Amino acid sequence: MKTLLFHILMLLYITSKGQEVDQSFFRELKEKIVDNTYPQIDAVIVENNGHIIFEEYFHGFDKDSRHDIRSAFKSITSLLAGIAIDKKLIALDDPLERFFPELKGEDKGKIRVQHLLEMRAGLNCEEFYALGPNCEDEMAETEDWVAFCLGIDLIQQPGINWSYNSIAPMLVGEIIARASGMTVMEFAARNLFQPLGIEDYKWTISPKGQGMTAGSFFMRPLDMLKIIDLVRNKGDWKGQQIISSGWIETSTNCDIIIDYSFTRYSRMPNAKYQSARYGFFWYREHLKHKDIDTEVLFASGNGGQYMMSVPAHNLAIVFTGSNYGNWRGKLPFDIMLEYIIPAVEQIEKI
Repeated sequence: MKTLLFHILMLLYITSKGQEVDQSFFRELKEKIVDNTYPQIDAVIVENNGHIIFEEYFHGFDKDSRHDIRSAFKSITSLLAGIAIDKKLIALDDPLERFFPELKGEDKGKIRVQHLLEMRAGLNCEEFYALGPNCEDEMAETEDWVAFCLGIDLIQQPGINWSYNSIAPMLVGEIIARASGMTVMEFAARNLFQPLGIEDYKWTISPKGQGMTAGSFFMRPLDMLKIIDLVRNKGDWKGQQIISSGWIETSTNCDIIIDYSFTRYSRMPNAKYQSARYGFFWYREHLKHKDIDTEVLFASGNGGQYMMSVPAHNLAIVFTGSNYGNWRGKLPFDIMLEYIIPAVEQIEKI
């Protein structure tokens, strides 16, 4: 009995001490967001070992506020593609001409689903390095977004070079719709959002009724956390296999080097930079700063929208922000290295 009491008291001591260390980091982080050392950070949620240890909202946002997650939705499109592949509605090696008969006989018709997911379709769009053309802006001015995407010129052999754009995920979304016989909005609701209990969201839809599967999707940060938790748990959600573990592994393997470091563009002092890598609409980057040496898997959207997983520390992290079109959208990498990972490391040492 005395031994049991001793273990209970030690557990309470360790838990309270861990929370004290944890909060010392997070109190300072909150202060730096409020005083604009880290400007335009709208929400931060940190989950460790399945428990939320930090959840704060700023600039008029709260836990019920939907935020535009921009291109972070591309990673959700990757999940939808995985579900469609699990259901054998589509396959990675399917050519576009299977779904778009109007492309039969054209070189573009030979582009495969995998090329789209890798951003290596060879289409004349580039929205990452500001080389252009920025096809998303042009597409938004049209009535039929899918027709616009199909009209983009093929300028390189598919499967060779990475060229980030919004055309590829839009075509993936339409492929899912045509293969399933329902809109991509209905497919997502039935096969992903409803099983996860995600109910409060808003699609951006073309004048012709096509769902925007490249971005401009509004959802709550707590629901973003559900998405990254699903990925961390290899497609399992509370005992239900929503997506196959094989798809999660394949889509997040990320072996395409993109010659760009998110950590570098966060302007984090003394961090060691390595290029991020790309998978099927997902990123990975190696993180090295002081004694931190780990890897993060993440979805990224303009302005500072992130769904992150740091497996070594059993961490899931969500950021939303309003740093659109500038380097400050990468500040979450500074925050992660300066505050979040050190806070969790302190707890792990206890």
